[in-house]
Amino acid sequence: MNGTDTIALVTGANKGIGHEIARQLGELGMTVLLGARDPGRRDEATAKLRAEGLEVHPLTIDVTDEEGVRAAAQQVGERFGRLDVLVNNAGISGGARQTPGSVDLGAVREVFETNVFGVIRVTDAMLPLLRRSPAGRIVNVSSGTASMTHMTDPDHYFARRQTVAGYPPSKAALNMLTIQYAKELRPLGILVNAIAPGACDTDFARDLGMSLPRTAAQGAAVAVTLATLGADGPSGGFFAEDGPVPW
Repeated sequence: MNGTDTIALVTGANKGIGHEIARQLGELGMTVLLGARDPGRRDEATAKLRAEGLEVHPLTIDVTDEEGVRAAAQQVGERFGRLDVLVNNAGISGGARQTPGSVDLGAVREVFETNVFGVIRVTDAMLPLLRRSPAGRIVNVSSGTASMTHMTDPDHYFARRQTVAGYPPSKAALNMLTIQYAKELRPLGILVNAIAPGACDTDFARDLGMSLPRTAAQGAAVAVTLATLGADGPSGGFFAEDGPVPW
């Protein structure tokens, strides 16, 4: 599924993996709605992709703002009439205030507000438009840290990482949310999947003190694959670039 008659929205697309997802969908010929909460960063990112010859339109959307999300959905409906692809990419790490035993509940609530409740808020607002698509696709950007299999495997490096009470649990909740929406929407032909883009050299990783060789473009590729699935593609799955990720 590609071409300029395909309308795709990517949240948190002003930088990092979200920006690369927007770029790659645009390179397939899609009309991309670049979602971001900061108008200045939104416009700068839009101009950058337009300079590459891509069909990109800015959309102000803060996934934690109920009224703003409804307004964004209305704008999409009025201008484009439907939505074919929704990539729920916007997410936050919550910083370092999440160690079990000394948890800042306010920080954890902020993480869940964006990473879980924000996805529900945006998806439900956009569903009437996705239902108008002949082949709606929803991709939720999760994390490999959401894998309880990896986190409890003593031989996996995740099991040896610092404990965090907010971010990994939020992404595990997002995975279950993905399954629930997939069950509900499969009869309508709307496929819903989650991805683990892998650790990439982005501002998100740098804020956590990580310097990584893998690029945001590499992390974006699996999202693009799932956004362009055929009618017989999977739904309710959790995927990385090399295939399914164990729950």
